[in-house]
Formats: sequence, structure tokens, C-alpha cells
Amino acid sequence: MLLTLDTIYKDKRWISFREQLIDERKNKENGLVYCEHCGKPIINKYDLIAHHKVELTEDNVNDFDITFNKDLIILVHFKCHNEIHHRYGYEGKKKVFIVWGAPCSGKTTWVNNVASPTDLIIDLDNIRQMISNAPRYTENKRLNSVVFSLRDYLYDIVKTRNGKWTNAYIITTEPFKMARERLERKLGASSIFIDTSQEECLQRLYSQSDKGSQWVKHIDEWFESYEQ
Repeated sequence: MLLTLDTIYKDKRWISFREQLIDERKNKENGLVYCEHCGKPIINKYDLIAHHKVELTEDNVNDFDITFNKDLIILVHFKCHNEIHHRYGYEGKKKVFIVWGAPCSGKTTWVNNVASPTDLIIDLDNIRQMISNAPRYTENKRLNSVVFSLRDYLYDIVKTRNGKWTNAYIITTEPFKMARERLERKLGASSIFIDTSQEECLQRLYSQSDKGSQWVKHIDEWFESYEQ
């Protein structure tokens, strides 16, 4: 089966190759993978990118001497990968990432850490805060129709790749696989799962004074229903 830039990273051959590459480059003493750009350990699996030194194109993606050449691939942080592309002027096409996970899993923190000033971030919490005088994370169902209309308008901008933004990050707690896959198809996006345990989510909640006790219920319900 021929590869394309849209299918390569979901192809079983690439997934198996990537896992083998990660295993080979783990530090023998502590089992960590170190970023080959900044030299720091890559703690979370979702933060690890296999970067091709030779930029992949539709013309060369099926050249396995490039695509599956270990000597032409470095393992780097997601943020470092963005820095590499900006530094060497790899424009390419706009990329869209659906960043999903439980409430209080650290989705927004991660996106704010990796996104550049020219990236587009779509987050319901940001939209609610923007159009209301209520404190952040306040649930106001009377504004939901406006909030979702604004979100859908931004989705249309992402879908058509309208504007001069670089990458787009969609932050969501959507627990259901089919719903995430529909959004992936609609927006031409790939998903990044912020894999945080229920215990850690609760610890993060207790450290955030701006979220009420009802968020314990949100976290519990999410872990009861989510599909990876």
C-alpha cells in the first residue's frame, strides 16, 4: 500500500518502526529517551516526535531509504520539533492537532508550552472567558449556544485552512472515540492524548483554587466513560 503524507503516521509499518527506534535509543541506565535537539529527557510519550532530517513530501514519502532510514531520523520533543521547522523554514501545510484527555489532565498547559504565537488555539474555556464577565471555568448554560456557535465558526476556519496561522490545536475532553475520529476527518487532524492518571488529575484539581468541587464529578465521570 502506497503511503501519503496524510496516512504515513497511522500506517502500521511506521508505528512499528517508530516503536523499535524508540526502544533502541532509550538510555540503558534509566530507560529514558533524550531529545536529540535540546538534550533533555522526553518524559511523556505524547511529547515525542520522530523528525525526518530530509523533509517528507508526496514525492519521497514512498522512498523507504528516506522514510524508514534510522540515520535520517532524530527523536525530539514536540516543542523542539516546532523550533526545528521554524528555524529551517519548513513551511509545509497547516497542521491540526486534537489535544484530548481528562479534565485537569494538563491539556491547556501542554498546548501553551508547545504552541507558537502564530498558532491557532481553540478551547471552549477560552471562548467562555472571552465572551463573559464570569470567572474562568464557571459553567453558564445560558451562553452555551453562543459558545458552541463561535467554536463551530473557528472549526470552519480550520477546515478550510483559512488565514495565515501556522498550526491549530483543538483542546477537548471528548471521551468517545467515534466522536474524536469524526472531528479528525472533518478537520484533517491528528490526535494527541494527554495520558494523565485519574489520581494525578485530582491532585491537579486540588491545587487549582479557581475550579469548584463539581470538577471531582467531571473527572470521575470522564474516567468511567472514555475510550482510548
